[in-house]
Amino acid sequence: MVHTGQRSRMIDCLNKFQGSVKAQLSESKKHAESIKGEIIIQHTHAKSGLAKPIRIQLYSLNDSSTREGKLSQEVHLNHGKRIHNKLNGNTCVKYELTFEADRDFGFPGAFVIWNQHKDKFFLQSLSLQVEFKQMVHFECNSWIYPNHLMQKERIFFSNTCYLPSQTPNGLLQLRKQELDTLRGDGTEGRIREWHRTYGYDFYNDPGDPQRGERPILGGSIHYPYPRRGKTGEPHIHSENVKGMMFKIDSCIPPDERFSPQKQSEFAKKVIQATLHFVVSQGGSVSREETNQFKSFNEIKELFSGKKSQGVEEWMIKKLEAHLPKEIFKEIGQGIKDYTAKFPMPQLFAGNELAWKDDKEFGRQMLAGINAAVIQCLQAFPPRSKNGIWSSIRRSHIEHNLDGLTLQEAMNQWRIFILDHHNYLMPFLGKINKNGVCAYASRTLLFLKDDATLKPLAIELSLPGLSPGTEIHRLFRPGGNGSEAALWQFAKAHVGVNDSGYHQLISHWLKTHAVVEPFIIATRRQLSVMHPIHRLLDPHFKDTMHINALARSTVLKGGGIIEKTLYSGEVSMELSSSLYKEWRFDEQSLPGDLLKRGMAFHNPDCLAGVQLLFEDYPYGTDGLEIWEATKRWVNDYCLHFYKDDNSLRSDHEIQEWWSEIKKIGHGDKCNETWWYPMTTLSDLVEALTTLIWISSGLHASVNFGQYEYVGHPLNRLIKCRNFIPMEGTKEFAEFLHDPDKFFLKMLPNRTEITLYMALLEVLSAPTSDEVYLGQQRSPNWIDDVWVKQRFEQFAEELNEVDKRIVERNADPKLKNRQGPSNIPYKLLPSRLQC
Repeated sequence: MVHTGQRSRMIDCLNKFQGSVKAQLSESKKHAESIKGEIIIQHTHAKSGLAKPIRIQLYSLNDSSTREGKLSQEVHLNHGKRIHNKLNGNTCVKYELTFEADRDFGFPGAFVIWNQHKDKFFLQSLSLQVEFKQMVHFECNSWIYPNHLMQKERIFFSNTCYLPSQTPNGLLQLRKQELDTLRGDGTEGRIREWHRTYGYDFYNDPGDPQRGERPILGGSIHYPYPRRGKTGEPHIHSENVKGMMFKIDSCIPPDERFSPQKQSEFAKKVIQATLHFVVSQGGSVSREETNQFKSFNEIKELFSGKKSQGVEEWMIKKLEAHLPKEIFKEIGQGIKDYTAKFPMPQLFAGNELAWKDDKEFGRQMLAGINAAVIQCLQAFPPRSKNGIWSSIRRSHIEHNLDGLTLQEAMNQWRIFILDHHNYLMPFLGKINKNGVCAYASRTLLFLKDDATLKPLAIELSLPGLSPGTEIHRLFRPGGNGSEAALWQFAKAHVGVNDSGYHQLISHWLKTHAVVEPFIIATRRQLSVMHPIHRLLDPHFKDTMHINALARSTVLKGGGIIEKTLYSGEVSMELSSSLYKEWRFDEQSLPGDLLKRGMAFHNPDCLAGVQLLFEDYPYGTDGLEIWEATKRWVNDYCLHFYKDDNSLRSDHEIQEWWSEIKKIGHGDKCNETWWYPMTTLSDLVEALTTLIWISSGLHASVNFGQYEYVGHPLNRLIKCRNFIPMEGTKEFAEFLHDPDKFFLKMLPNRTEITLYMALLEVLSAPTSDEVYLGQQRSPNWIDDVWVKQRFEQFAEELNEVDKRIVERNADPKLKNRQGPSNIPYKLLPSRLQC
């Protein structure tokens, strides 16, 4: 029992204690600061919620005593306010947060996050409101894996850029720590999907060289190649590639993986294309006698008419046999939205006979999907590398030069060549087996007064019986009956060469493969706070993931390319051979045009070059985009670097460039054409070239693929017969029924429709694409001047867009639409970054 005196003393003590606590709390608030923010997350397992907390802690910019930055108190994400909305089947959640920090905490410069949840999630962004209602933004766009896998917290930096020498004290150690993490410690072993280390490797995954399947590409004189990202995955044996057409998973760093939105849309594209493929087969896949097209009408029936066929149960069962489980499960309730047949490509929707027209044949060399290959002929007749002259003679073409002599036409730069001869001749012996019949080709064309190209002659060549000799066949336009049919056959074989070059070289090698080393070096050597990292980042979006998928599905031994293109098993070896001729300094648009003789130096013209003729859609549109991009890059660099010395003293940028030359493109490390990277003009030229490759060049060779090549008659992917020689049994068959003989030349139904399905996947952009002149977020950088200059760049591209539309509508510019009635839209300003 408590006595009255004791109770009185206890009450006094309690009152004093409560007063002390209140005083401490009051004093604490005087020295505390609340920082409000919101974070956006996309879940892939939304139903499971956030059973365990996701912890976040802020770092301040400066702390002169520790040089590590001050830390705020931790915030648990599941204590925040969750606002749900649906984004393509993935739940996007916004959490409102409040961080408590010391009054002198200052500006946040970074944050760390721990995922104690059992599932990974996609972290989109964090925005904070600090003193005077200023905003600090963090663009994250990365997958956050559980702590039990990562064994380490993730660090994200704000959207403010700093050169290394300007890094605030509080972020110095974090900047170094994050780069060390991304470089790794050199430990070997298989890389898992949650590993963040970036490393280099050779192309040793298309097939096992120990089994005699495919050679290793990269690291040798015979097979040079750009390096790829290191995955640590085993070789893919050609016998293990049957069944699944596409896959979506790959071991690449979390920052490079598709977002949930992109994953969902990509899966739907794959489902739709695969559905078109399996429906087009019917019951023909295993029966060779029914796997060939018997008429042109059968080809036409591949495409949907005005009334689309619905999806039936047997189609879904076939889909399941062709798709990985992670893609097939995406079908869900949306199956009614799919169509059973391929859509009609725009080329044939406009004019279904355009593929036969010589004018369209020439126009697509200037305004098609492979418009950066044609050259102005410098010497006649053409000559092989081994000294063998072409069989094309003056007498074969001079009568078709609109009254000019050959010399006059050459002097006026009016003879052009599409040359698929020299690089192909050494490979034809390996290619022409297993039912493939391929030539090396040269096509000569004449530039008419209206700037259209008129075909003059096609030379098709094969290796001779004796070493160092060649067998030539010459075809010319004109005539009727069998002569006209043979000319069409010759054009078809040229299309085969051009299709292979387009996919393997123009598209894969020159835009995807050569860029990957730049991405790896950027992640390893340039902090995300570096302004050049910030400039390049949107142009690298999804590239490493796409490349990894391509290697595991499209390019692997026995994959889609080997099954469909004429080059078959030597496809990657062929691309290695052409990488020997690749030079980074010639990948700028002006440099490429000069090399091909399509332009000449003129300092008074756009980009310092003048096109030989205005109506070259790829060149004209491209130069405007190049020039606007270069001005933007130049101004951006001058904003961060005050002079050449500041560039030379930037150790991150120098290590970046050195690693690209010595490792990423290590087989080219001794070339003298690399920019020395000692002046700002070096940096601007290199960055503009890299952005052009990733945006303009890639758009020109990728997004029109289905519209131009989706119909097999426009550009064949292989031929199954040579052109018959007069006096042979085959020639008699040809004379009896030229159309039937042409159909026998075509690839089979499976090969054609498999390639069509691939093009359908490659050509269609997803809704989260980032286009030139756009960013993922309006808060992509916390720099008012840069954002204003970027808006100006976007407006310049809008003006380019308007001029492209005007040129496409100009009837005097014959190459803008041509017989196919397709306006040239492969280089609008809204190019994919």
